Amino acid sequence: MSYHWAVATDRGRIRKINEDSLYPPTSGRSEGPAVVLVADGMGGHIAGERASAVATERAVESKGSLKERVEAANIAIFEEIDRHPELAGMGTTMTLFELGEDGVVRFAHVGDSRAYLFRDGELSQLTTDHTVVAEYLRRGTITPDEVATHPQRSLITRALGLQPDIEIDTGEEPVGPGDRLLLCSDGVNAMIDDESIADSLDLETPEEAVWDLVEKANRAGGHDNITAIVVQVD
Repeated sequence: MSYHWAVATDRGRIRKINEDSLYPPTSGRSEGPAVVLVADGMGGHIAGERASAVATERAVESKGSLKERVEAANIAIFEEIDRHPELAGMGTTMTLFELGEDGVVRFAHVGDSRAYLFRDGELSQLTTDHTVVAEYLRRGTITPDEVATHPQRSLITRALGLQPDIEIDTGEEPVGPGDRLLLCSDGVNAMIDDESIADSLDLETPEEAVWDLVEKANRAGGHDNITAIVVQVD
């Protein structure tokens, strides 16, 4: 199986710095296996940026399953805080794909960044948001229309750096030629709806798709950092 990906990240229109991290840092191709990931740092300014960068570096350099990579990334944040106590409280989301040479894409996920599959014109979310409002929505306490304006919409229930033992969602998806995958920080999906995301993913190339997502998120206000990776299965 052959994979072709494009990457894009942008500070957005409100934030002073970009606290997101991604890997690989540039567009590329692979027959698999290959790992791609997005991490959205939190903790404000340097702390959030440091958390996502440290976690990304450790996840990439670690061996083993995706779950083991995320566990290692979580430990790396605590090690960084031990060295720099002033960074206590920093954390990051992490969502990553392993692009398999066997035509199976495996994923691991913690937080509110997202993984999507775009197939035959239909967009489906592969991950579940670990947020207060997502839990309310699953329970039926609020409606989908209330999510965007709920006062607790930014509260995350699970992230790297919160506790040493972390619960990690994992899964896998068989893919074939023509499928596209998207990893993105919430600076994308919080600003543009699924229909608009699907329209971007339907563009001719991954490069066009990924930068169209960034442009749309900025046109909608760019309230957060914006990061996306679009993977095309060839």
